[in-house]
Amino acid sequence: MANDKNDLPDRFGAMLVKELRQNMRRGSFVYPFLGIHIFAIIALLVEFQDQSGYSFEKYAGMLNVELLWDSGPFWIVVTIICAIIMPLGGLVLMGQELDEGNHELLLLTKLNRWKVVRGKFITLWGLSVLTFISLLPYVIVRYNVGAIEVLRELACSLSVVALSAMMCAGAIGASSFKGLLARIAVIALFIGSAAVGCGIPIGFAGVVTKEAGLFYHLNAVAATICYTVMGLSLARSRLRLVIHAYEVKPSFMVVGLLIFTPFVVGMATAMTVGHAGFVGLIGMTLVAIYADATPKAPAWVKPPSPNVPPPMQEASA
Repeated sequence: MANDKNDLPDRFGAMLVKELRQNMRRGSFVYPFLGIHIFAIIALLVEFQDQSGYSFEKYAGMLNVELLWDSGPFWIVVTIICAIIMPLGGLVLMGQELDEGNHELLLLTKLNRWKVVRGKFITLWGLSVLTFISLLPYVIVRYNVGAIEVLRELACSLSVVALSAMMCAGAIGASSFKGLLARIAVIALFIGSAAVGCGIPIGFAGVVTKEAGLFYHLNAVAATICYTVMGLSLARSRLRLVIHAYEVKPSFMVVGLLIFTPFVVGMATAMTVGHAGFVGLIGMTLVAIYADATPKAPAWVKPPSPNVPPPMQEASA
């Protein structure tokens, strides 16, 4: 009975429970979790020495990387660890399933490909967010040096969480490729595509509206969702067990989406005079979701008759 009480509930899903048990013991979570507090204390001491503070900016919005960089050593440390180092630990996640053939056994159960990659993503991103939440007391301490404003801190917090989500998804997608060089190339392509695909609509919305307003944040939210889904779609496409002769390799389609998404988003931004680049991001999100849909026969098509050899008695007669 003790084990039942300490076990996670069934609503969490088998894949999520499996990943939580493995990742909570993994060094890629434990060491950054301990190290970030040491670096956060050092960053706070540096900010205590600098009494000038940081002025409020009207572009205090989500995914403003320049704002993170200009907000002092504390946010630089938080971004590097929570949005870069910890998500990059996902570069080994899919390899565990693919190299040993575990994905074939998983897909024989009730788990589908989305549940497999979603369980890994929620675990990796959840640990990054958990580490970030553990730093909130340091944010309160920063009030003492006058280096904090509510809107700025909220924008920085949302930026770290959003960047972490995209990087976690991209790392999981890249981890599904074999070989270190292939994984580095894929994650580099993902980061480059995300930087351009997110920067175009967000940057133009800020320039046109001259503030981080409604369209700015709509573009930022759409960009986060788009590239998170693309990273997971890339990992999902590599779990495909059977590829028909008339189909394009699913992973090639998703890689192509990473290449062409900045162009599509750029055209949508230009056509809406810099406001609604999120239209292109939403469209590419839907394409990424349905690009790897397994073709199914219509309901009216009857299955072929089973090719079963006749019984031994009938064969001898």
